[in-house]
Amino acid sequence: MNHPTRRTVMAGAAGLAALKAGGAQAQSAPVALNIIDVAGNLQLTQAAIEKFAKDNPKLISRLNFSRAPSPELPAKIKAQQQANRVDIDLVLTGPGAMSDGIQQGLWLDVWKSHAKDLPKPEEVYHEQALMMQRNFGQNEGVAVVYSPSGPLFEYAPERLKAVPKTAEDLLAYVKQNPKRFTYARPVNSGPGWTWLQGLPYILGDSDPSDPMNGWAKSWAYLKELGTGVDYYPAGTAATMKELGEGTRDVIVSTLGWDINPRVLGIVPKEAKVFVLDKTHWIPDTQFMCIPKGVPADKVTALVALMAHMLKPEAQAVTYDKGYFYPGPAVKGVTLAMAPQESRDILAEYGRPEYDGLITSLPTKPPLTPERLVAAFRRWDQEIGVGHGAPQ
Repeated sequence: MNHPTRRTVMAGAAGLAALKAGGAQAQSAPVALNIIDVAGNLQLTQAAIEKFAKDNPKLISRLNFSRAPSPELPAKIKAQQQANRVDIDLVLTGPGAMSDGIQQGLWLDVWKSHAKDLPKPEEVYHEQALMMQRNFGQNEGVAVVYSPSGPLFEYAPERLKAVPKTAEDLLAYVKQNPKRFTYARPVNSGPGWTWLQGLPYILGDSDPSDPMNGWAKSWAYLKELGTGVDYYPAGTAATMKELGEGTRDVIVSTLGWDINPRVLGIVPKEAKVFVLDKTHWIPDTQFMCIPKGVPADKVTALVALMAHMLKPEAQAVTYDKGYFYPGPAVKGVTLAMAPQESRDILAEYGRPEYDGLITSLPTKPPLTPERLVAAFRRWDQEIGVGHGAPQ
């Protein structure tokens, strides 16, 4: 679903004057940037990042892209920082590594230390993305894409005839049809992440914001649901493949994970979706983060890149092929501004009911980073244990 694992892009021929005095310090020479993606974010942003490098050869000499699993990244960065040899300049991350990094103090507080070089959040972000930036990105992460996300459920209509309407219906179906339903490990899956945090609202738990003391119904439900689940894949892509191949009849999904795999032919175009009664959107946001220890001249280029990525022309590209639908995190970026390819794809593979669901279902912020880490750990220890991948 993503671009090649590693790619080097040489900068082009246009120029940019050094950043104005009073902002980040001016660079003495263009720098090479090492960008690592642990969220599939390059599918949405790589074209805009490359264009910025091409247009600004006085800032950036080349770009090196790589990818890694989200759960592994914080420990890798921490080890580099302890050795005083940080070779990752920019991290594109979803909530997993973002939360771990905030907890461990891995990220530069760009909104504080480089406020003059970034736009004011309240002036550029739309209301929901601003909520995510303040509650979740805090001072360290710069929100770059947004989706109401999920939880949704995706299914094969030829195999699932009676669509569950409530959480009780879903539990009954899974117990009566073992091994026909699954979802991916939440720490490494957008759909798994939204399902884990959305379930307390669906079940009416005592405190959906407190996974340790307020999710009694949810943890009990997930354990019982697990009696009909043979294993939880390590990532979302495996669940899509299994739905497409017919191994599963129902999986947990999100807006983007519904649209994009159908565009790519991994899941049949005819697949359908449903939401359970009392569903609340748990939005997903991806962030740009700079690890502490990155050299100052690179930080100058990185902050300029971050500011560019919040401009409408860069944001319009994030509609992409529906991967993080809708995609834009800033105000006023409509589908009409997106590339023609995106408009054509979403006309064919988008769902008419999505606009209504986005506006009609309530939105709740995700857990705070420390509570999200605790929820992931508890899920791994109590729900995922014993449900590893088949050997």
